[in-house]
Amino acid sequence: MLAATIKLLGDKGYQGIAKLHGNSQTPVKKVKGADLSPIQRQVNRSLATQRIVIEHVHRSLKIFRILSERYRNRRRRFGLRFNLIAGIYNYELNHSA
Repeated sequence: MLAATIKLLGDKGYQGIAKLHGNSQTPVKKVKGADLSPIQRQVNRSLATQRIVIEHVHRSLKIFRILSERYRNRRRRFGLRFNLIAGIYNYELNHSA
């Protein structure tokens, strides 16, 4: 279980996560036949701008195929390999032009 201080940001597919973790945030869904208010649109937009950062990181890590395909090597080395790939990503992020 996650600590209560960790904030979870999810998309519309994670609507039920609030029942499991109190410090979670998902976009407001549009009710059938009605539009979202401007405040609800603004909240959804600010959530999307926060989430896009991690989505770009996921995309970059999927290039290494450790997240996008089935891991076929020894399970005990998964954490080591994932940390190495994350280190490479962080190095490139800090030393790019």
